[in-house]
Amino acid sequence: MRKVGIVAEVVLLLLLSLMSPIVRPLYAADQPPPPKLKVGDVAPDFKLQYFTGEDLKDVKLSDYRGKKNVVVAFFIFAFTGG
Repeated sequence: MRKVGIVAEVVLLLLLSLMSPIVRPLYAADQPPPPKLKVGDVAPDFKLQYFTGEDLKDVKLSDYRGKKNVVVAFFIFAFTGG
C-alpha cells in the first residue's frame, strides 16, 4: 500500500515539474520590469502626498531639484507595528 503512495507522489512531482515552464510565464507577466536606475543616476520625477495635520498636499521631487538636497528613504514596515 505504501508503494502506491510513493508512486503517486513521484507522478505528482513529475507533473508539477512539467507544468513549471507553462505556469512560470503567467506569473512573470504580472511582475513589473526591473528598475533601470543605477547608483549615481538622476532620480526620475515623482509625486507624493503628505498630511499637514488638516489635509493632504502634493509634493514633487522637481519642486526641490536644484534648490535643496533630497534624501529618499524607504523603511519597510516603519510605523506599522509589523
